[in-house]
Amino acid sequence: MRYAYYPGCSLHSTAFEYDLSMRAVLEKLGIEYEELRGWICCGTSPAHCSSKLLGVTLPIKNLAIAEEDGFRQMIVPCASCFSRLKIALHETSENPELKEKVEQVLNYAYQGSVEVRHPLDILYNEVGLERIRESVRENLSRMKVVCYYGCLLTRPPKAVNFDQCEYPMTMDNLLKGCGIEVLDWSYKTDCCGAGQALALTNIVVKLSRDILDNAKQVGAEAVAVACPLCHSNLDARQSEIEQTYKLSLNLPIFYFSQLIALAMGVDKNKIGLQGHLVNPFPLLKKIKSPSSPARPPSRG
Repeated sequence: MRYAYYPGCSLHSTAFEYDLSMRAVLEKLGIEYEELRGWICCGTSPAHCSSKLLGVTLPIKNLAIAEEDGFRQMIVPCASCFSRLKIALHETSENPELKEKVEQVLNYAYQGSVEVRHPLDILYNEVGLERIRESVRENLSRMKVVCYYGCLLTRPPKAVNFDQCEYPMTMDNLLKGCGIEVLDWSYKTDCCGAGQALALTNIVVKLSRDILDNAKQVGAEAVAVACPLCHSNLDARQSEIEQTYKLSLNLPIFYFSQLIALAMGVDKNKIGLQGHLVNPFPLLKKIKSPSSPARPPSRG
């Protein structure tokens, strides 16, 4: 299977580390992919808020390119892009009139032959935990992590439908398979404020505080995410949150792909960790224990 790879705007800019680590993991596993030629912005929040037709047409345009190039599946790492593409597919399948309007704008009759897949879905359901475990080269068993899915990755369930909406476990199980200690917690799918960081900063700071404070309370040393907006709010706002609420957090925010890449032995200097505002290197140094063998990855 050769996948089309849709990075979206974020992975080519502010979330470059997500892109670097995602590609590293795919290559380690021998997964064939090709960046989608001529891809355009999915529209994310602004497009569908201003025009439903625009909000659906932009994602379908990318799928039309993939279809023309013969791809049958497309990897979409960004949670916002993933959500918009899945919703566009759902809405055009449910609304023939809308589909016709989109096709008129694009001058292309999209056949719906391209399946949109999140890498978590592919790694868990296609690659499988056994192969993930076999790929582990580094001991990360001393790292205590909570998995934060955010509000977009599993919603709306009628469109996304690859994990439980309120209590997803795919990321948890993958990181456990890498030998990481994954903690249970109550904020897996709560909203961090997403794209309201500039317009409603105080609300974003509070929502992100709730998430980070709960992560700290359950004993987490780091948070794993799958969304560039979530990463930005939890990482870039963390210092402000500490000052505003008189908290001591110091929780590095990793993309799940960075943690998997580290477990697979990818050089930590090649997955964008230097771009994090909350320095992850002290934690990585702390958990490093050359004298103790790697704990067998969890089969839970």
